[in-house]
Amino acid sequence: MAARSKVLQLFKALHRTRKEVFKGDDAALEAARQNINAEFRNNLTESSPEKIVELLKFGTDVEIILRKTVIQGLHKDHDRISIRPRKEILLDNIPVNHNPTTKDT
Repeated sequence: MAARSKVLQLFKALHRTRKEVFKGDDAALEAARQNINAEFRNNLTESSPEKIVELLKFGTDVEIILRKTVIQGLHKDHDRISIRPRKEILLDNIPVNHNPTTKDT
């Protein structure tokens, strides 16, 4: 029963992440929804505990990659793309100090 609970939690997490990452892009939202549902449906009858753990790890990795690395882009012109980074992606950025001060020793 614990495995079933973890699978359902991962399923919901992937869908929440999909909605956040592809917000406003109906085609990408639908494609991701179909892909997530198909992958879970394909492994619905899996009963091996080792394989279930492996699939849970893979799904968790996918969720992290989607959340931390995917950035939406929108073509503005033939040579310009507007990006919509999410807050959690920008948290890892460290501002550059263009006027560093030297410390006297």
